[in-house]
Amino acid sequence: MVRVDHTTRRRSAVHESFLKHGGFRYLKLALLLTAVCLGIYAGSSASPVRNGGSAAGYFLGILATVLVVWLAFLGIRKRAITGGRWSLKAWTSAHVYLGVAVLAISLLHSGFQFGLNLHTLTIVLLGLTVLSGVIGAVAYSVIPRRMSDNRGQLSGEQMIEAVQAVDAPLRQAARRLSEADALLVSSAIEDTEIVRGVFGRILAPDRNCPTARALAMMRRQSVRAGPLDGIEDKDEDDSERAVRERVTLLLERRSAMLGRARRHARYRALLEVWLYAHTPLTFGLLGALVGHVVSVFYMW
Repeated sequence: MVRVDHTTRRRSAVHESFLKHGGFRYLKLALLLTAVCLGIYAGSSASPVRNGGSAAGYFLGILATVLVVWLAFLGIRKRAITGGRWSLKAWTSAHVYLGVAVLAISLLHSGFQFGLNLHTLTIVLLGLTVLSGVIGAVAYSVIPRRMSDNRGQLSGEQMIEAVQAVDAPLRQAARRLSEADALLVSSAIEDTEIVRGVFGRILAPDRNCPTARALAMMRRQSVRAGPLDGIEDKDEDDSERAVRERVTLLLERRSAMLGRARRHARYRALLEVWLYAHTPLTFGLLGALVGHVVSVFYMW
C-alpha cells in the first residue's frame, strides 16, 4: 500500500498548473453555471424576442455584472499571496474559466440583439478582454516554465553579470590581435545591448549584435588560415592562431550567455505586452459596464 503524506501532496500542488487546479474544479463550475444560464435563457419567453429587458435578461445581466467586477479583483488579489482554498493559483484558475463563462452569460443576457450603441460596445469590450485573457492564460502556462528552463539557477541580473565577467579576459586576449581585430572585439564589448525596448526584445533581440559580428569574423579568419609556409614562421604563426582561438572561445562563451540573457528578457517582454493589452481593456470594460448599467436603470 502506497501512503501519500501531506508533504507529497503539497509538492504536487506546487507543480500543478493553475489550469488544472483542483482537478479542473473551476472549469466544471464554469460549465455548470453556463448550462444553468442556458436553461434559463431557453425557458424564458421569446415574445417578441429575447433581450436584456426581460426578467431572465435582467437576471443574467446582474449575474454577468457581478462576475465581471469580481474577476477584476484578481489584480488586487495578486498582492496577497496565501495558501488554501483561495490561493493565488485557485483565484487565477477561477478567473480564467469564469471569465470565459461570463462572455457566454452576457451573450445570453443580450438575447443576441446588437446595434450601434453602448450595450453592444460593452459586449465587444468584454469579448476582447476575454480573448486577451485566454491568450494570457496560454502564455502563463508556457512561458514561466521556459523562463525557468532557460535561466537555470541564475536570476536576470546574474545572467548579465555572467556576460560582463567574460569582458576582462576577452579584452586582455584581444590586445595581441591586429589593430582592426582588436577594435572589432572592443566594439563587441562596448556596443552590445542586452535589454532594449519591449518590442525590440520580442522582435529582434539579436539583430546587428556586435558580439555576433566579431565572432563571425574570428571564425572566418580561422577558416582562411592556410597551412604553415615555412619552418621559421611556425612558432609565430602558432602563437597568433592560439590567440585567435582563445578570443574565439571567449566570444562564443559571451555570445551563448548573451543569448540566454536575451531569451530571458524576451520572455518577460511577452508577458509585459500581454498586460499592456489586458489591463486597459479591463478598465475600458468596467467603464462601459458602468455606463451600460446606469443607462439601463435610467431608462427603466
